[in-house]
This record gives sequence, structure tokens and C-alpha cells, in this order.
Amino acid sequence: MNIEAVKSIYFFEMARTRRTLLQSVVSPVISTSLYFIVFGAAIGERIQQIDGVSYGAFITPGLMMLTLLTQCIGNGSFGIYFPKFTGTIYEVLSSPISMLEIVLGYVGAAATKGLMIGTIILITASLFVDLSIAHPFAMIFFFVLTAVTFSLFGFIIGIWAKDFEQLNLIPMLVVPPLVFLGGSFYSVDMLPPFWRAISHFNPVLYLISGFRWSFFEISDVNPLASAVIILAFLGICMAVLTWIFRTGYRLRN
Repeated sequence: MNIEAVKSIYFFEMARTRRTLLQSVVSPVISTSLYFIVFGAAIGERIQQIDGVSYGAFITPGLMMLTLLTQCIGNGSFGIYFPKFTGTIYEVLSSPISMLEIVLGYVGAAATKGLMIGTIILITASLFVDLSIAHPFAMIFFFVLTAVTFSLFGFIIGIWAKDFEQLNLIPMLVVPPLVFLGGSFYSVDMLPPFWRAISHFNPVLYLISGFRWSFFEISDVNPLASAVIILAFLGICMAVLTWIFRTGYRLRN
């Protein structure tokens, strides 16, 4: 294992966060504050509690997941796409670095950024509502596993994308609707039977439900099913990435 190579890629990517501190940190805090002002104050007056949890606290795990997925996919995809765009990716591919070391550097940095922003969201949310974490270890498990999985997914998107339009296609047009329709701001039990059944085909529902269970011990689906879904998606991403590096798909042409 070439630790120095992993550290070089990792710290180079983390340095980009320091250069864009306003965009990386301040923007999510403002967005979260606005969500609590709009949803917590306006809707919270009409929906006092869901399953015995105050509405403001109920939406906190959904907001964290929305930010975590967006940040991890965005950072993971841009981290590898920009070297492709500038041509510096060939320096990385021609250096004595293995596939595992490249992935550890880029995906590790993207996951770290996502976890940092997610933690900031949690701290910001605690200023608006009273939060309690019933299962802290389960919360950390879902938090870290989701960050790593979707950073890896973003890394794959960055390799697949041919231009900036494709790069932003999934993070901007696919992920937010799935998160909003995955029970971020409501329980799917509040939906009519037909739409409730449709919602169970949304994979993001399982992420949010498992994460919410770690806070309040309430969930729309079995938390074990949530963990299995995340682990299965992680396995798929690892298999796809292994194929990409073996074939050189959109890396060597």
C-alpha cells in the first residue's frame, strides 16, 4: 500500500474545500436554516408531531441525508472528472499507484467532506429543535456507510460523464426528487395505499428510514432492510468500479 500516494490525493482534494469554504460550509448552513424556518415554522404549526416526534426534529435526519447525498455525489464526481477534463488524470494512471489507492484518496476525501457538512447540519439543526440520538452507534454506521457508498457512486459518475451537463445530471435532477419523495419531510404511512406501495421502490426511503430510526426508533421500513440495501448498493458500486479500472472505460481514451 502506497500510503504517501493516498495521502497526496486525499490532502489535495481536501485543500479544495479550504479554497471554497464559503460554498462548502456556509451555503449548507444557510440552506438548512431556511428549511427549518419554512418547514419547521410554517408546516410545523399544522403538523405538531409525527409518531410522537416534533415535526422539526422529525425532518432533521431527512435534511442530513439530502445534504449528505448531494455533497458526497458532487464531491466524488467532480474530484475525478476535473483531472479528466484537464488531462492530469493520465499522470495519476501512469504513476505506480494501484486502483485501490486511487479510490481511497478520491473517495476518502469526498466522504470526509460529506461527513463534515452532515455534522455541521446536525449542529445547526440542534439550534432549532431538541434532538436525541437513541442509537448513536447505529447512527454513525448509517452516516459513514452512506457517505462512503455515495462518494463511490459519485466517483463512478465522474468517470462516466463526458461533459459538465452529464456530471450534474444525476446529482441535480435525480437525487433531490428521490430524497424529497423518500420520506424526508413526512412519513410514508401518511400517503394513500397506492403511493405508499410505490414509495417502497425508492431506495432513498430505506436510507432515510434507517437513519431516522437511529435517532427516534421510528422507521417506515425495517432498519435491517435499510442496512442491507446500502451494503448491496456499495457492493454494486465496487463491482462497477472494478470493471471500469480493468477495461479503462472512459479513462484511457
